Amino acid sequence: MLNIISILIGLLSLLIVIPAQIPLLGWANWIALPFIVVGIVIGQLSSSNSGRNFCLIVLLIAAVRLTLGGGIF
Repeated sequence: MLNIISILIGLLSLLIVIPAQIPLLGWANWIALPFIVVGIVIGQLSSSNSGRNFCLIVLLIAAVRLTLGGGIF
């Protein structure tokens, strides 16, 4: 059950992160980061790793975008 919740949180975060790839919308990644971290923690409590791994991939996408944009853009 926790794995499904983690995947759903990851999907919600991905819906925020995808539009944040557009220039000048990088600030949306800062909104998605707390959701991603909660998804990772819930996925870690689960017996399966797929939800946690999905959230880690979304975190990687958001972190790379924030790094390329200097943290704001």
